[in-house]
Amino acid sequence: MIAVVADQDPQVRGAWRRIVCQLEGGAHVLEAGDYATLLGRLADAVDLLLVDLHMPRVDGIGGLHRLRVKFPKLAIVVASGQHDAPTIRAGLAAGINGFIGKLDSPDLLLQALRLVRAGRNYIPPSALDGLHNGFSSIACHGSHLTARQLDVLRRLLKGEPNKVIARQLGVVEGTVKIHIAGILRALQVHNRTQAVVRARELGLG
Repeated sequence: MIAVVADQDPQVRGAWRRIVCQLEGGAHVLEAGDYATLLGRLADAVDLLLVDLHMPRVDGIGGLHRLRVKFPKLAIVVASGQHDAPTIRAGLAAGINGFIGKLDSPDLLLQALRLVRAGRNYIPPSALDGLHNGFSSIACHGSHLTARQLDVLRRLLKGEPNKVIARQLGVVEGTVKIHIAGILRALQVHNRTQAVVRARELGLG
């Protein structure tokens, strides 16, 4: 596994490096202290990125969205001192795979990284507050979806094609495909048909 830990504080990067090395024996961990260096590191075949939300020269959520579009298959986990529910949801809507507070325990960070490495999403319980129409029940079955992924899933249940979903959500079709990929991972299925079946099994449609 090749991972990148990105934070402007070298002590934070060192702590994250030690945690990431616990994931897999022989893990190769690179460091980045600013956005330009981060982009250079990600040019390699990187499997996992652990990044601060507010890196130098990165505009927070917008930077995360650009990273997701540029590296659609990269597992991205954010660790941030700013971890209120709206911020977490915005990050998850940008397509990241996990969000954790910087002050959370190393054990919790390790668990979150393991979940993401297993192809799942890690979402703090606080980020699920306020979800309606029964969709929060997904979390009770061990699968976690972002608020935007829930919007996409609702439309998949209606049989809407990607182009229509993109127009209704005000995004490009490629972004819809990224959200669908996240839905498939969270529900542990392989295609959109199976996702619809799984969602109905959970009583969501």
